[in-house]
Amino acid sequence: MDPTPHADRSRRAFVATGIAAGSAAVAGCIGGIDSESATDGDSYTVSMAPMGEVEFDSVPQDAFVTFPQYADMAVALGHGDAVTTLFAPYMSGATMNTYYDRLEGVSFEWEGLENPLAEGLSEEQLYALDSDVHFLDPSYPVKTDDDWDASTVADVADQIGPWVGNFHSGVHSEPASAYADSYEYYTLWEMFERVAAVFREEERYEALAEVHADLRSQIESNLPPESERPTVARVTLGDGQFFAYHLNADGYWQADTRPLGARDVFADRDWERDWGTVGYEAMLDADPDVILHLWGITPRYAIGNVRKRLENDSAGSQLTAVQDDRVVPGGMRYQGPIMNLFQLEMTAKQLYPERFGEWPGYESGESYPDIPADEQLFDRQRVAEIVTEGA
Repeated sequence: MDPTPHADRSRRAFVATGIAAGSAAVAGCIGGIDSESATDGDSYTVSMAPMGEVEFDSVPQDAFVTFPQYADMAVALGHGDAVTTLFAPYMSGATMNTYYDRLEGVSFEWEGLENPLAEGLSEEQLYALDSDVHFLDPSYPVKTDDDWDASTVADVADQIGPWVGNFHSGVHSEPASAYADSYEYYTLWEMFERVAAVFREEERYEALAEVHADLRSQIESNLPPESERPTVARVTLGDGQFFAYHLNADGYWQADTRPLGARDVFADRDWERDWGTVGYEAMLDADPDVILHLWGITPRYAIGNVRKRLENDSAGSQLTAVQDDRVVPGGMRYQGPIMNLFQLEMTAKQLYPERFGEWPGYESGESYPDIPADEQLFDRQRVAEIVTEGA
């Protein structure tokens, strides 16, 4: 590919140290972010593994986004209109707005966004989009697509715009070998802190992190003793089997379940991939108190239909969770900060109604339930103010 048409990047300049193959990138420090460190004009530097130090000369105006946690982060920081692409736009965007409907003045315009992974990520696509920043872990295309290697990633960063992302923190999976030496794992909120630095919205991050800390404290201080907690299977119903995920494992995929400390019926199973599969016999042997159906609040899986399928199955109908009406919708594993607040509240009420109040139920396609103010676990008005007005 001839890079000449893209050589003059007058709108922005950046330096991404450590992206090239074989280099030892300067990894992001868990202890803090220095987005004020650059001294050349208004430029600033953000540090995140596996990219290392990434320098911006201005706040990105258009952002290439794959997985919705980055879109949710952009919305939370007041930059939702910068998002130009999104993985599975209908499922992701509609789910985000399911939550945002309960935040006055907050919404996300997802219709018309291109799914950048629909036919595989291409270098030509990125040149055509000409984005200020690519919110995607460079390890992701290198590990999943034979057309990509670390040198291609470096070319995109040099000619178009930097990469900022960390995919493998989802379940602490192995990165592509080119980035193994520079890789670090982050929590969801540590990732959000770094994205906030990209947009120069540190105060918004700090304000939302305070809401999150209060919610976590409220949940953790009110959990029942472990022996009194329900057994839970976090699964997605497939064709004759279940795709199973751990509840309490490390990684941001579990950011809405791990703090609840429920007993994972499949905790002793090791999956070959980031998830495993189990049949009806294994589910009956485990027989969880609660089935938390991943993606159950998204348009892709209507939780009412999931319940009917289980009730109409000779084996599924024998499950305790089905008989006790405790097949409940989970959220998205690709969750950003706002999604995480709602999903923590939702899961707390579903697992421990006697501690956090009854979950009112959810109908597919509807907004997140309108929970009375005195039963909400976090302040909707405060979150909306942070997003729409700043900290």
